[in-house]
Amino acid sequence: MTENTEVIVIGGGYAGVMAANRLTQHAGVTVTLVNPRPSFVERIRLHQLVGGTDDAVVAYADVLGRGVRLLVDTVAGIDAAARRVTLASGGTAAYDYLVYAVGSGSADPGVPGAAEFSYPVGSLEEAQRLRPVLLAAPATAAVTVVGAGPTGIETAAELAEQGRAVTLVCGGALGPYLHARGRRSVARRLAGLGVTVVEGDGTKVTAVTRNAVRLEDGRELPGEVTVWTAGFGVPDLAVRSGLSTDPVGRLLTDETLTSVDDDRIVAAGDSAAPSGLPLRMSCQAAIPLGARAADTVLSRIAGERPAPLNAVFAGQCISLGRRAGIFQFARRHDVAVGFHIAGRPGAKLKEFICQGIVKHLAGEAREPGSYGLHRVSGGSKRRELLAAAAESTGTDGVRAARLHR
Repeated sequence: MTENTEVIVIGGGYAGVMAANRLTQHAGVTVTLVNPRPSFVERIRLHQLVGGTDDAVVAYADVLGRGVRLLVDTVAGIDAAARRVTLASGGTAAYDYLVYAVGSGSADPGVPGAAEFSYPVGSLEEAQRLRPVLLAAPATAAVTVVGAGPTGIETAAELAEQGRAVTLVCGGALGPYLHARGRRSVARRLAGLGVTVVEGDGTKVTAVTRNAVRLEDGRELPGEVTVWTAGFGVPDLAVRSGLSTDPVGRLLTDETLTSVDDDRIVAAGDSAAPSGLPLRMSCQAAIPLGARAADTVLSRIAGERPAPLNAVFAGQCISLGRRAGIFQFARRHDVAVGFHIAGRPGAKLKEFICQGIVKHLAGEAREPGSYGLHRVSGGSKRRELLAAAAESTGTDGVRAARLHR
């Protein structure tokens, strides 16, 4: 590593910041992080921004290493052949290696009236747009939250705890990831907060109007403020740049997180689809993926063989207002089990985890390379899935991923 190597990291979220910080452990690597905002967004606190209990931002000076150059801009296109990115500001930037960590955001609802009359909360700007709307609405205004994943549950609980009249429209099951025991615990807490939970068959939203939502079974529920949390999507940068993606738009990679098209491009976080088997969109996956992506780049620079992805999950943590929460434990391959921690201990654990995530990033900034990937060691189930994919296609996992192009 005697020659300088230019690495551009696209996206300053959990995966991008971890990757950028980790890359600075070698003096011969120059790292530029391109991000459209001047501050780091704690996406796992956006529901708190909506409720007014946190601003969900952290100064990059607190989580980004001094050796990382922050460029506040947006990448409009990637020219892989020329190893160059085009910036929205009109400039360009060259790279030797590129880390693609553009993250995820709100998906297009595809429901009549949703784009016009509902408020998504998948990004900082969306949450900031919703906050004054809630402040301006009467305390008795009916608030309808669409989507019963973690974001929907957390938003509904946060607002109900403040006395809002909240209806949570599940479009199916409440907390689909949760074990039945964990789901009952969440349902009890929501009931205690006064949240009306609408779940089961026929509860998908088919239309949104200025003051109501219409369900598949014909019911119409009042919604003076409708919050849309159903589903996430990824930016279409990879698609527009002619790179191979999965059907959702995530960059297709092999198990080392290297693009199936170009070994100078490595992906991490929600926008990565290793072997066509992407991990669950979450900061729990993003941070180790960011670390692994950085290690892959450093291995390639050193002429060494990169290590494959080897990640597992611990479970899912959901806040239920400021005074309660739940940590749903899971098997290593991300399937929920019966054990969970709820109530006040669950809230304390959730807050401990939220604070710990920022500490992980800050720790890697202070001491690049210190984040331990052993924390997410394992992954035998993933190897089984890869073997099954190879058997079904008669080829290896990378080739199976290419079939999704």
